Amino acid sequence: IATYFASQTGEQLAVGMKVLVRVTISYHELYGLSFQIQDIDPTYTLGDWEQQRQQTIARLQEEGVWDMQQSLRTPTLPRRIAVISSADAAGYGDFQHQLMHNRGAYRFQTQLFPALMQGEQSPRSIMQALHTIAEESEDYDIVAIVRGGGATTDLRNFDDYDLACHCAQFPLPIIAGIGHTRDISVVDMVVHTSVKTPTAVAEWLIQRMDAQAERLSQLSLRLQ
Repeated sequence: IATYFASQTGEQLAVGMKVLVRVTISYHELYGLSFQIQDIDPTYTLGDWEQQRQQTIARLQEEGVWDMQQSLRTPTLPRRIAVISSADAAGYGDFQHQLMHNRGAYRFQTQLFPALMQGEQSPRSIMQALHTIAEESEDYDIVAIVRGGGATTDLRNFDDYDLACHCAQFPLPIIAGIGHTRDISVVDMVVHTSVKTPTAVAEWLIQRMDAQAERLSQLSLRLQ
């Protein structure tokens, strides 16, 4: 039953989960009451997670922080980037390669703020990185949160209320690329811009530079 549950939800049974099980109860004169689990319904647990997610969204909206990131203007030339990622993650490597080998030879300055991108400690670790960046916010133009792909249930960390609240109220624009093409987390919804992958984050930054390069070229022609 535990194996089946893990295959359907992507997580192991753990203390604190809400589950729906089919059981039998029997009584033995010598051993007393016996309680045996016969089956489990994973969809019930997945539904509970979705309900928690909707409650987080409603709470952020009621508190007036839901769209705070949208009011922030991105710099004309977003070159100084604070990156939150796991140092050895493939997604971080893809992001760096795409950014540093860009077609326009633009120079970007990146600073990694290591954080756990999966596991129970992930939200707290990312928030600690955000706190560190906030103390040096004048040194950066933008924040990128990047991670590679993984199990769908890994995205539950990015539905965490405290993490989403921190991202929503952060003083710098946040660009998220957390490696999922179908699923959207609460953090994806509250940050300034959300794209699918770390590579797409790098491409988003490069396109901003391309746009200004084109603008300069047009102005040059007009002056001539």
